[in-house]
Amino acid sequence: MTNLVSPAQLIHLQRRAEHGEGPAVRVLDVRWRLDRPEGRPEYVRAHLPGAVYVDLEHELACRSEPERGRHPLPALDDLQVAARGWGLHDEDIAVAYDDNRGVAAARLWWLLRRAGVDVRVLDGGIRAWVAEGLPLEGGDVLPEAGDVVLAAGEGDRLEIGEVADFARDGILLDVRTPEQYSGAQASLDPVGGHIPGAVNLPAMATVGGDGRLLPPAALQRVFAGAGIRDGSRVAVYCGSGVAAMHTALALEQAGIRAAVYPGSWSEWSNHRGLPVAVGILPYGRLTAV
Repeated sequence: MTNLVSPAQLIHLQRRAEHGEGPAVRVLDVRWRLDRPEGRPEYVRAHLPGAVYVDLEHELACRSEPERGRHPLPALDDLQVAARGWGLHDEDIAVAYDDNRGVAAARLWWLLRRAGVDVRVLDGGIRAWVAEGLPLEGGDVLPEAGDVVLAAGEGDRLEIGEVADFARDGILLDVRTPEQYSGAQASLDPVGGHIPGAVNLPAMATVGGDGRLLPPAALQRVFAGAGIRDGSRVAVYCGSGVAAMHTALALEQAGIRAAVYPGSWSEWSNHRGLPVAVGILPYGRLTAV
């Protein structure tokens, strides 16, 4: 499976499907931002033709206690119900996009890929589509229900009890901003700082000025700067498990398979007694939640 498509490649997939030469394509609009989590108004105003809106806060996460973080993973059964509501069938190709450099779309990519779906991210999102002079439409798309059956993914996520050991034996990437990583900037979480042993590499270091992911060779150079090469054991976390999945996508494009700690800092910082490193060094000045 490939992970990214350009606007031209998406159109090619759609035309093949229309002529019965390839699987159906379901386009999914995952517009979400930390400062504007409800993307439906923008979606209703204008979206890719036929795109179905996906609510990240309610369909790609679940409500829970703060101890599980801000965006706990949805239960597989709940994700399957949502995916069927998007009109997704077995063998379909899902193509996700957003308007924020692929960050939210990558959350859908990560969840569906580990559930056995052929899923791609539209590189550059809706802005790349518009830049090509391609049409948009307004209103809401309500597809007929699908019947996709999702599989339980394994082996590509870390639970909170596994993170400290991984940081000692592998490369644990913190992809928040340097200010968040060091603890210099106040966050939405109880304390600032990072998981001891984590290396900082901001998620946006993997994205070009046009909102597209950097080419694989350039991504390899970016990750090499954090000590990551072929054969490295890598896991990624962020504030609440959204941007981390975008970096997992970038790592995949560079030929490196990574695990994700979905609870991320919002879960770690809500567990009293866990160690916290403050400052710019991986082990920095140690304190505790």
